[in-house]
Amino acid sequence: MSMDNPKTSTNSRTGGKIGGKTGVRTGGRIGRHQLRAATNAVPNPAPPGAEGGMYKPLKDQDVTRIINAAIRLLGQFGMSEIPPNLAQLFLDHGATWRHDGRMVFPKSLVEDCINMAAKQFILHGRDPDRSIEVGGKAVHFGTGGAAVQTLDLEHGDYRPSTLQDLYDFTRLQDQLPNVSWFTRCCIATDIADPFALDVNTVYALLRGTTKPVATAFTLAEHVEPIVNMLDLAAGGDGMFGQRPFVKTHISPVISPMRFGADAVDVTFACINHHLPISCITAAQSGATAPASGAGFLVQSLAETLASLMMVNLVKPGYPMVFSNWPLVIDLRTGAFAGGGGETALLNAASAQISNALGLPSGVAASMTDAKAIDAQAGIEKSMTALAAGLAGGNLIYESSGMTASLLGASFEAFLIDNDMHSAIYRIMRGIEINDETMSLEAIEAAITGDGHFLGHDTTLAAMERDYVYPELADREPPITWSEQGRQDIWGRANQRAKLILEEYHPQYLTPDIDRKIRQKLPIHLPLNRQADRDN
Repeated sequence: MSMDNPKTSTNSRTGGKIGGKTGVRTGGRIGRHQLRAATNAVPNPAPPGAEGGMYKPLKDQDVTRIINAAIRLLGQFGMSEIPPNLAQLFLDHGATWRHDGRMVFPKSLVEDCINMAAKQFILHGRDPDRSIEVGGKAVHFGTGGAAVQTLDLEHGDYRPSTLQDLYDFTRLQDQLPNVSWFTRCCIATDIADPFALDVNTVYALLRGTTKPVATAFTLAEHVEPIVNMLDLAAGGDGMFGQRPFVKTHISPVISPMRFGADAVDVTFACINHHLPISCITAAQSGATAPASGAGFLVQSLAETLASLMMVNLVKPGYPMVFSNWPLVIDLRTGAFAGGGGETALLNAASAQISNALGLPSGVAASMTDAKAIDAQAGIEKSMTALAAGLAGGNLIYESSGMTASLLGASFEAFLIDNDMHSAIYRIMRGIEINDETMSLEAIEAAITGDGHFLGHDTTLAAMERDYVYPELADREPPITWSEQGRQDIWGRANQRAKLILEEYHPQYLTPDIDRKIRQKLPIHLPLNRQADRDN
């Protein structure tokens, strides 16, 4: 791994390496004090990867009906605008042309592709200790989006996003323990050339984090030179393919029910170069998909299954996130609406359907329509993210930092959302019932003794085991809040974000590797830390 000053991968609340050992005694009150002293941190009672699936908005029989209807849709009406190389692949496996030029797929082919698809796989980080497993019941909040505007830290207005913003978002989230992976959240609008844009996007991710990351490719021919850059970062030719730590977001299907040639070409190129894939269906209710929830789910599922067939016929069992993202528009105006109850419901239902198929699921949440970090943002973000988490979406995209109906990204929102994710993980963890947690002896001691539980061993144990303490939320009395300037959570997050960006400059690329990358590719991001501060 090519890093100059590599950051030890830790859970920032426990201070210990994931899966590692501290070498100190951990039993009882003395052990807990030793652990805190040794790690200089507080244990995290609700880490990422919590188990989802408790919330099921659909009845089991209705899930089956939707799945069967989606397969029937592919068999009767199929797909259109299929590029020749993909069409031949489908024909070779039993698909047929309809009289009107649409391609239809037998039920057996769809079911075979579902069966051969990857059910779980590792999403690698450049730092192996930051890798996560995708699939099963584990839930991880991460990022997504392609915002073209950034909420400026200084003046609080939206402005066009830049490459420097993307890099700053990358190194900011590198400090956030509840963001499990980072997909570029904004577009560097200051780079006009598509190739330079794709190159510099991936470079910013490499330089700013060792978490799993994701990007997108404008054209298929951009994949190989960028993979060559990833090989340099990984240690040599072919090294990236052995532990691919970048995945790609592709939307091969254009709703309703047709393929996009450029995205299909990108898919083939990414498979050829070992990049894991999120095949994203992003239909919009009442516009490119039915306005009814049931009809929407049928069409969107059929479209995502079409992507699944493509990937698994190219390479069976290839690591693909089944990213069925129901998106909603306000039917009064046609504007995208990312924060309503319908969005929460449909994405939870999508996760439930993907789970029923046994496929690694991707859904979208926390896409507030609010422009400010206000009560509307809090309502919309928490409602949609909680529903997606409880429903068991394996990877919950767009869930950190996004504002303004995905048109904007906010540094402050990243920090606030990190706190929100921690609370959601705590809700998902539930309540453990056993002899220790029922605390009968502690109740007896309080009844017959001091009449309270303050200072009792079980209270300290529960404090560390069961309670999440937010970093930004205000729990002080009103008089203290007033004396400290009546600051809201946006103000506190603003100060914290500025401090992180001022002080945290990870060096994840050695000078030698950085120089080689710059010699081969058009890198626009300045090299030195002073440039980071000045820009």
